[in-house]
Amino acid sequence: MSRGASQLSFINYSNREINCKIVYYGPGLGGKTTNVEYIYNNTPEQIRGKMIKLATQTERTLYFDFLPLPLGEIRGFKARFYLYTVPGQVFYYESRKLILKDVDGIVFVADSQACRMEANQASLDNLKSDLQEYQYPVDRIPIIMQYNKRDLPDIAPVGDLSRILNAWQRPEFEAVATTGVGVLETLKAVARLVLRDLQSGSSR
Repeated sequence: MSRGASQLSFINYSNREINCKIVYYGPGLGGKTTNVEYIYNNTPEQIRGKMIKLATQTERTLYFDFLPLPLGEIRGFKARFYLYTVPGQVFYYESRKLILKDVDGIVFVADSQACRMEANQASLDNLKSDLQEYQYPVDRIPIIMQYNKRDLPDIAPVGDLSRILNAWQRPEFEAVATTGVGVLETLKAVARLVLRDLQSGSSR
């Protein structure tokens, strides 16, 4: 149950819980915050923690934790998920890097607008660089690709987004985070990958 070469996922033995960290990563204003806010607002109050928001000049970094009831246990421990967003602007490099530390799973939220393709690519390059600095093998860490804002005009075809952004051939989801389309499906997919990773005892 490890996140890094010499780091173990945090285990709360008193509560018999394994804390799993999922980070929503992507270009600025691509929909990361909207995803997490939708999940928070649609998670029963009794199984979720308080949402913490840290405002930047142009974007908010936020996180909250929740205990998903139907996903089962890992060797007698329940999984508690902590969801984080990262600021997308390039000048928040250190903040992004810090939030990625000890990550268990990543949702890359791409902006489907054709005019945002370069921003998507730049953010993806930043993600690869950040993971390499932590020595997290990109080919093994659970990553889900989400193509957000599918309701807007002038969007790139999914095939183009997949070809340009998803060389990893990771699971892909179309989404409209403002209305919740594809949001919970994306979350469930990354949560399942994280749990499978932990159950297999694989190390990164």
